[in-house]
This record gives sequence, structure tokens and C-alpha cells, in this order.
Amino acid sequence: MGGGYGWGGCVDGILALGAVELVEGYRTGRFTPVDAVEAALRRADDVQRKLNAFVRIDTEGALAEARASAARWYRGEPAGLLDGVPVTVKDTFLQRGTPSLRGSRTVDPVGRHWTEDAPAVARLREQHAVFLGRTTTPEFGWKAVTDSPLTGITRNPYGPDRTSGGSSGGSAVAVATGAGALSIGTDGGGSVRVPAAFCGVLGLKPTYGLVPVYPASVYGSLAHVGPLARDAADAALMMDVLARPDARDPWQAGPPGTGFRAGLDGGVRGLRIAFSPSLGGQVAVRPQVAAVVRRAVERLAGLGAYVEETDPDLTDPVDAFHTLWAGGIARSTRGLGPAQLALLDPGLREMRAAGTGLSGLDVLAAEAVRGELGRRMSLFHQRYDVLLTPTLPLTAFPAGTEVPPGSGARRWTSWTPFTYPFNMTTQPAASVPVGLDGEGLPVGLQIVAARFADRTVLRTAHALYTAGIAGVPAPDLQGPPTDGDRSAG
Repeated sequence: MGGGYGWGGCVDGILALGAVELVEGYRTGRFTPVDAVEAALRRADDVQRKLNAFVRIDTEGALAEARASAARWYRGEPAGLLDGVPVTVKDTFLQRGTPSLRGSRTVDPVGRHWTEDAPAVARLREQHAVFLGRTTTPEFGWKAVTDSPLTGITRNPYGPDRTSGGSSGGSAVAVATGAGALSIGTDGGGSVRVPAAFCGVLGLKPTYGLVPVYPASVYGSLAHVGPLARDAADAALMMDVLARPDARDPWQAGPPGTGFRAGLDGGVRGLRIAFSPSLGGQVAVRPQVAAVVRRAVERLAGLGAYVEETDPDLTDPVDAFHTLWAGGIARSTRGLGPAQLALLDPGLREMRAAGTGLSGLDVLAAEAVRGELGRRMSLFHQRYDVLLTPTLPLTAFPAGTEVPPGSGARRWTSWTPFTYPFNMTTQPAASVPVGLDGEGLPVGLQIVAARFADRTVLRTAHALYTAGIAGVPAPDLQGPPTDGDRSAG
């Protein structure tokens, strides 16, 4: 994205830089990690007042890490791929020295020792990224908007009255506004891609197993760990950090071989691309969203890809997804007593009740649907390297609601039909911003590829960015602060 990040009329150039550019600036001496982290911390404070994207901002710790990084760069001895790059962490990950509250009033912040890093956090720490703070999530990451009984509503930088999406909403807001160049999120049904689409950044759900997970998610292999970033180059750099073995995950896929930055500039000439604007008419896409996405796909075809409008053989797997999702929620809350259950998000309690009534046969039947879906997509990708869809059929709707007002729907899956099917199949999928609707809200294009073809997803996304097809103007938030807005609505 070109230009600076406008914020109430103020432009701070260093905040417009992604991770790759920051590292290059440190190397050439244009600025130091202290400069970048101080600017990001100021932005984070402003973002928190206006949009409520943080659970915790660690000013003292971040500045100490930045000073140590600056000393290494001064000596010409950087100690990692992300040395000095400011990053944020979704508040579902274990992080040494700070509690993981997961948006819930049922978690005791001082009742246990927080002494271990999750694999993704450990890899960032090994590469000397600078941790700015922890970002907001709905309770236990259960829905695709970010509000919770603990932290209230997280708002969209392109319209504070709109949702940021979720469940990695705080992370998407942080990256979109310059409060850290990178963030890590989790995606069990769209939770990286949905907020990325609503907030105008890139969100990647890697192939399941490429980024190790510990502790294991209650949602099993539905839940992937992936980056939110300014662009594909930054996401590829972050994947080179995250996709490293960790013995605590018995289901990890193993070392990925060549790095994710390898071949990033290969372009799309000759790629076989399928464009499915509505999954065969199963999804009603808002006209402005459809138009923005189609325009981006047409421009992509101009880069030499073979683009065909066609649909994968998919029947909406929402019932099977709900079975697995509700079962995970029931498992995550199984140790709570009546007093704690009363503290939960009401929607979460409803899903928990559905999950407690499931049988083992119900779960096995849902897994069979996953297997058939995966088989069909594997066959589809023998013919097509990439599948393109809208990330979502709509842009960001009013904050504080799980579904668009007046839609008549009850659950978030009603408006995420393009995302959760590819959690069922464990494929890589990314959302890239390709324009704005008539209200100035970002529109996302989803890029899907076969399992372990993550580099193809990133290469396609990078081609979109280098051609000026991906990327949207930076948000320019005006108006009074929300003062944290801790009412979940």
C-alpha cells in the first residue's frame, strides 16, 4: 500500500512500512528499531482509544526489546529475520510472562503460571521480533466478529461503527493501522481471512500442519495458525519464521523445504485459475462486492493467467461444520461450573448446549463430510492451480452484532460461506484486499490452492500487489475516541 497511514490528518511515514521494508531500513541505517517501535506504540495507544483492538500493550517490554535490537543492528549483528520488527499476538496464544485471557471472564489472569510460548510465539521470539501487545478476540475465538464479555467491541478502522470481523479482529486492526507490521492469528472457519477482508490487509490460512500448534485446538484440524500482514512479501517472510518444526505438535507437517519467499516473484503467467463468483449460485453476493472482485480477476487474467469462470463441486458443508464447531465449544467449556457458565457470551452458551448433545457418531459423520469435500477439491486442483472467490459476500456491517442486522440469520456462518469450507479441507487460502465499496469499506478476494501449495497462493497474491491490483488506501480515522468501548452489545 502506498503512502503514509493517515490518522486524524497526521502522517507518520515509518508506520506505512511493512516488515520487509523495516528490516531494510534497519540494515541501511535509515532508522532504528527504537524509531519503529516508538511510533508503533504511539499508534497502538491511539488505536486502543478509538477502536479497542488490544487486551494489553507492553510499552516497557517492547522498548527494552527495541533497544537491544538497535544495539545488534548498530554492531552489524542482527539476530533473526524479524529482528526489531514490531508484531502483535492474538490473545488466544500462550506467551511467556503474560496471561492468555481469550476474551473470557472465566479465565483467571493470575491463577496459573504463564511460563511457555506457543510454537508461533516461540518462533517470533527466536527471530527477535518485538512484541507490542496482545490483540482482542471474541470469547474462545468462537465467532467471526470481535466482541467479548471481557474486552467489549473491537471496531473497524474504515468505519468505527462497523465490525472488524473476527475472530482475529484485533490483529487485523493492528496491522491495518500501523500498530505493528505483523500479527499472528488463528483461523478455524475464516478467523484470519474474515477480519483481513473487512480491514483491508492480507490474511493467510496456511495448509494445516505447516505452522505447529500447541496446545492443540479444541477445534482440531479446523483451526490453523497464520499471519496477518500488509502484503504478500511480508506474509512470505513471516511464514519462513512460523513454519518451523516444534516437537510439541504431533500433527505438524514437517519442514516445508524451500522457503516461502522462493519463487514469490514468479508471477501468474500460465497458471490455471478458476473463478467462482458465487460457488455455483449457492451464495448471494452483494453487487458492489461482486463487481470489485470481478474487476480484480479480469485484471489478473491480463497478467497471463488462464482464467475460467467455473465452480468446484461443493455442497455447502455448514451442518457438518456446525457439528465440529459446537463440539469444540463444548469441549473448551467442559470444566466450567454454573457460575462461570453464566459469565459466557450468550451465543457461546447456545453453541455449547448444541455441542453437549452430540454423539460420537455425529462427529464421525461430520468427518466423513470433510473427507468427501477434500476428495472433490483434490480432484478440482488437478485441473486448476488456483481457485478465486470473494472472501465474503458483503463488507463490514454494524459492530456489536454477530450477523448483519435485518438478515434474519442467527449464526456467523450465514455470511461466511466462502471461508469455512476450506477449513474443512485444510487447504491454504488467503484474503487480499482488492478495492473499496461505495461506503469506502474494503473488499477481499480469496485465493485457494491445493494442500501444501501455499507458495502458489502467496505467488498469486504477490502478483496482485506488484500489479497494483491488491491494496487499498490506508484508513484515516476521524472522530472522538471510543474510550475502550467495553460494552459487548
